[in-house]
Amino acid sequence: MELIEKAEHFLHRVALADRRHAAAASLSHGEQRKLEVAILLALEPQVLMFDEPTAGMSVDEVPIVLELIQHIRDQGDRTVLLVAHKLDVVRSLADRILVLHDGALVADGDFATVMASPIVQEAYLGIAEDGDG
Repeated sequence: MELIEKAEHFLHRVALADRRHAAAASLSHGEQRKLEVAILLALEPQVLMFDEPTAGMSVDEVPIVLELIQHIRDQGDRTVLLVAHKLDVVRSLADRILVLHDGALVADGDFATVMASPIVQEAYLGIAEDGDG
């Protein structure tokens, strides 16, 4: 019974309690992503890795997953590694940002510092540096 209670707890945390009896394959893409987060949380790892956690989610589903990741981060007892290209997601969740370009580290710091980097602006924001060119 303890495992069922634990599963119910995590389904509730990701707002899937009402779909507890549905087969995973019958869930929408966004619901499947939330289920993935629930499974990850249930495993209780020390490092949680998310690759584009909001990809394919509807506007209504995104806040639930972002709040979950924010809550995990705020607890301070686990490391969260996040791969994301959406700047609003990065801004809301990241304490430290590493930017790779062509496989090389080009920026490291907080959001403002990284966004001020000329190479980040050019490569990811399409803002060219002023110059002779």
